[in-house]
Amino acid sequence: MAHLTKPTIYNIEDSNIALLGSDLEKHVREAAGDKEAAWNNAGTAVGLQAWRIEKFKVVDWPKDKLGSFYDGDSYIVLHTYKKTPDAESFSYDLHFWLGENTTQDEAGTAAYKTVELDDHLHGAPIQYREVQGYESPRFLSYFPHFASLRGGVATGFHHVTEPPALNLHKLYLIKLSKHGAKVSLVVREVAATATSIVEGDVYILDKGTHVWQFNTKTSAGKEKFKAAEFAQTLISTRQGHCDIQVFDEGGSGSGVFLAEFGENATVAPARPAHPSGATPAKLFRLSDASEQVTFTPVESASRAALSSADAFLLDHTPTAVYVWLGRDASLAEKRLAPQYAQRYLYERQAAGGEGHHGHGAATSIVKMREGDESEEFLHALGA
Repeated sequence: MAHLTKPTIYNIEDSNIALLGSDLEKHVREAAGDKEAAWNNAGTAVGLQAWRIEKFKVVDWPKDKLGSFYDGDSYIVLHTYKKTPDAESFSYDLHFWLGENTTQDEAGTAAYKTVELDDHLHGAPIQYREVQGYESPRFLSYFPHFASLRGGVATGFHHVTEPPALNLHKLYLIKLSKHGAKVSLVVREVAATATSIVEGDVYILDKGTHVWQFNTKTSAGKEKFKAAEFAQTLISTRQGHCDIQVFDEGGSGSGVFLAEFGENATVAPARPAHPSGATPAKLFRLSDASEQVTFTPVESASRAALSSADAFLLDHTPTAVYVWLGRDASLAEKRLAPQYAQRYLYERQAAGGEGHHGHGAATSIVKMREGDESEEFLHALGA
């Protein structure tokens, strides 16, 4: 009867995620049998592939839904590419994405299966842990627009063709390059309440037969344009049984939109942004020689300080925490690197080093091996 208990939501601040050797590993192995069939065609051609975790199993995520993920789920995303047109071998970016309401079992399975896929691809991928709301620019760059939706497999969500009764989407643009030349539209489904409407963003209220766009005063023109495109994708599947209306904050009719959320609903002031500037990079030698993982500071955060015999952690918050694995690093270090990085973030936050609750623990974790470093990592080292 244990299966009737409510699934435990994963706590991103928990330091334990890989769970190798645990009961979770046993369940995952039993679900897959002797071999994970999902990996048969993984990384065999240039492109993007994704899988959702469903009760310890890895299930293909449809290509037409790439970029639309549910906050109650965990996913694995593989980007296969060639560094140059004439390269003989593929390169890989391997991400596991954790929705804010995903369960402990789903998060742990995603982490475990990502390690398994990494092994299947002979350790070549650069591996990323992504947390909803704190996705890396690289992850978001794969999708024309990225949408996080409410629901998920463990919450009993079922795909439906009928439009929703009332859904509210927050839309905004993020820069994918230093100079902002490339941007991505991010769409997040939020609670349909007045507290969700904040200055600076654009909102789409989906009422099923009516789609309303609301532009706050300080939202950018490009955001309004991209939001209008998104609204068109909603109504295009409803065969003319839906109309669209646009409201501007302070303009005629804006009160009609806000009245949907209560008699005295208003636009809330913009919340303080997370720190945007990265702190000076800090380099640590990572060791699991004893039963406890240790992080020993290295005086100079430079490429010359790296050693093939060891594993290193580079803290470049808020951009990312990187784990670099030397060719001769231990097998445990190679397999458990994301968990060790998560533990580092947990300990740093516990010591009071975070300016925003939860933000530090959600920082992107990036794992790479010697010889397959990302440009961002090398830049952080000044290389």
